[in-house]
Amino acid sequence: MVAEPRLSINAFDYNCHVDLIKLLKQEGELVRLRKARQKMSELFPLTEEIWLDWLKDEIRLTEEESNREKVYELFERAVKDYICPEIWLEYAQYSIGGMGSPGGIDMVRSIFERAVTAVGLHMTKGQTVWEAYREFENAILSTVQPPPGKIPSSKEQELLNTQLERIHTLFRRQLSVPLIDMEATYAEYEEWSEHGVPETVMRQYKKALQQLEKCRSFEESLLVAETPKLAEYQSYIDFELKEGDPVRIQMTFERALAENCLVPHMWAKCTTYLDRQLKIKDLVLSTHERAVRNCPWTMGLWKSYLLALERHGADHQIVSDVFEKALNAGFIQATDYVDIWQAYLDYLRRRVDFSKESSKELEELRGAFSRSLDYIKQDVEERFGESGDPSCIIMQIWARIEALHCKNMQKARELWDSIMTKGNAKFGNMWLEYYNLERSCGDPAHCRKALHRAVQCTTDYPEHVCEVLCTFERVEGSLEDWDVAVQKTETRLNRINEQRAKVAEKEANTARQEEDRNDQRRKGKSDKKTQKKVQKRTRFGEKRKAEPDDYQDEWNENSEQAPKRHRGNGDHTTEEHMETEAGLFGRNAPPGFKPKKAPQGAAATAPRQNDDKPELRNDKSSVFISNLAYTLEEPEAKLRTLFEPCGPITQVRPVFGNKGSFKGYGYVQFESLVSVAEALKLDRREMEGRPMFVSPCVDKNKNPDFKVFKYNTSIEKHKIFISGLPFSYTKEQLEEMCKSHGTIKEVRLVTYRSGKPKGLAYVEFADESQASQAVLKLDGIEVEGNKVSVAISNPPRRNMMDKPGSSRLMTDMMPRQAFGSRGRGRTQLSLLPRSLHRQSGPASKVENGSAAERAPAAGVNAAAETKPLSNSDFAKMLLNK
Repeated sequence: MVAEPRLSINAFDYNCHVDLIKLLKQEGELVRLRKARQKMSELFPLTEEIWLDWLKDEIRLTEEESNREKVYELFERAVKDYICPEIWLEYAQYSIGGMGSPGGIDMVRSIFERAVTAVGLHMTKGQTVWEAYREFENAILSTVQPPPGKIPSSKEQELLNTQLERIHTLFRRQLSVPLIDMEATYAEYEEWSEHGVPETVMRQYKKALQQLEKCRSFEESLLVAETPKLAEYQSYIDFELKEGDPVRIQMTFERALAENCLVPHMWAKCTTYLDRQLKIKDLVLSTHERAVRNCPWTMGLWKSYLLALERHGADHQIVSDVFEKALNAGFIQATDYVDIWQAYLDYLRRRVDFSKESSKELEELRGAFSRSLDYIKQDVEERFGESGDPSCIIMQIWARIEALHCKNMQKARELWDSIMTKGNAKFGNMWLEYYNLERSCGDPAHCRKALHRAVQCTTDYPEHVCEVLCTFERVEGSLEDWDVAVQKTETRLNRINEQRAKVAEKEANTARQEEDRNDQRRKGKSDKKTQKKVQKRTRFGEKRKAEPDDYQDEWNENSEQAPKRHRGNGDHTTEEHMETEAGLFGRNAPPGFKPKKAPQGAAATAPRQNDDKPELRNDKSSVFISNLAYTLEEPEAKLRTLFEPCGPITQVRPVFGNKGSFKGYGYVQFESLVSVAEALKLDRREMEGRPMFVSPCVDKNKNPDFKVFKYNTSIEKHKIFISGLPFSYTKEQLEEMCKSHGTIKEVRLVTYRSGKPKGLAYVEFADESQASQAVLKLDGIEVEGNKVSVAISNPPRRNMMDKPGSSRLMTDMMPRQAFGSRGRGRTQLSLLPRSLHRQSGPASKVENGSAAERAPAAGVNAAAETKPLSNSDFAKMLLNK
């Protein structure tokens, strides 16, 4: 079987365990099936379905073996994982089969009592347990009733009365609990009771009925909601917390956890309530244990478990064992390991009696501190590539304990020396922490030494450190100490100010050079556009046939004139009209061109609105539509139909080329700004096989820094990145695959501009824990024959390309390639003159898929590289050759 080798590699693969159990059950391998279930139950809590299948199989086997104790033990394990009415009901019914054994009836009653205590308040399923309990007692009643016509003895009458009272009590208890369809139970009690329903029972019943009416809306919302019903349970729990009934609160939590067992914050909310309100040791510790078994990757649950064990006086060995399990739980962040170590070290510190110079607990604490530093350095840094404790918090705590409690300043100083050698010497707050420790537990000489070192090393807040040194010398130092301090601080601050001035000058020069490049680039584009117009007009002479472009150019240049043009045509003159929003373009309008009606009074002055950059009357109430297909038929009508649900539309402006062909983009102007926000929600909506881009309509000449797409450069812990998906995979299929791991807020398939998928996707969850769970469960699975990779979204950092107008700058800074885009052999000749060859500098370091910024050369070379060459410069170089 494939599942068994996979489990030998990763024993914590939950889905692989489930697959193995299904295969063994199909093949009838009962012995191996029992072992597989046993192994899985040791690692994970089992769901209600898995437990019921296992229990039914074991019951069938024990009928042959006549060994019921093993099944009882299995039931006891099953009822601890989750509060499931079905499992309790199966347990009680199975125990009825052992009534004939000594003490069998008492055992059945004991199990039923535990069942109604555990799940009797379950509003929708608790009634079945109560009814089963009454049926059992009614069966016992039939055995103690005397035959008709026979007068029972006093003993028989006593047994009969006792049994009748048991059934009365069950009715009363059930009617005091709000349960669905409790009206039928009340009618049944009226019919069964010979003396009617007592007044006290009726009052309790009415009170429970009122409580049922309060909860009915929550129960109905749960019935119609889809799994996992997290939001509905959250509302239900908040309601019960306001009501304040601890038993009902606990039951609601258990119901929510049974359907959301992989939601860490639900476990955290439940355990916090138990820690602060109920404080029942067995209940609190068992819930904490179930929490870490269900969500072992969540450090906060392990931390709360350690605190609960200490709070309830658990044995030291138990606490240590739980901590060791936490270290092997597989946290997804380096900081999680540091936090769990801190929690354990705090626990060990509270066990130490510092009034004694030495003790076993103190040595254990020191050993744990030393082990934690080794663990973080070796295991955590190798696994994550980062320390997780860059500020050395654990070493700081150790140093304070040694100084304050153990009076061992020598050890504290050694620890602080180690802290400073780990890259913390440049931070002023670190030096001030050390100084405060020396001030409290050390001596003035070491205080002065620490401050002098701080003045020399601090780079973030040197003024503050210098001020602390001067203040210290005012209080503690001699005149000589004061003079030394003033000299050192002045020298250091002067050096710092010089460095800051150089940095500021360099930044100003860089900004100035970039602005010059942008100006040259804009000027070049303008000159090129002007030259293109001139060439177009003079290419075939002045007697060439007029084209529609002539009309457009003339109209754009002379928008104040009337839209008319005369030309000679043999012996007579004809008059042609250009088509504008106010009139005709001529006799033969370009194909596909659609005129628009102009407002009255604007016929002679309104410029044509169908060019590449139409003048919008109100940018804020418009959106820009792009990435549409050039072959889109009737774009105006289709865009209007698509955006009409967003709000009233003033006009739709698809942009056409000179010959009337649609250019793939346009504008939609609304009457209200509210409609713009609704329209932006249609971004990436598919239109005829391509993702349509919808963005705010902003004049980039006035807002050069505007970006529609904000590229996130920080880790997004609530979002996962999936690669390797089949190209045919849809958004709905991806949502179906991920929804079992948490509440999905957004699913985005990454596509090319043409709409073709890249096999990549982003899925955003409600919180970080759900995203973490999805990574653990989905990474490495096969989807339609493709093995997908899943990770927390962590986009690479963008460098200069993020800045507006910096694309050419990046091209200049990147090293020239030895081969072209398609590759070039050594025997191929370069047709570029040597004079035009640019000297390639050292290769830039590539980080995150883009070239790192390279410092420009100094002097003339730098100026030569940044200065663009004109046509005359190129001609001179060619002629000189």
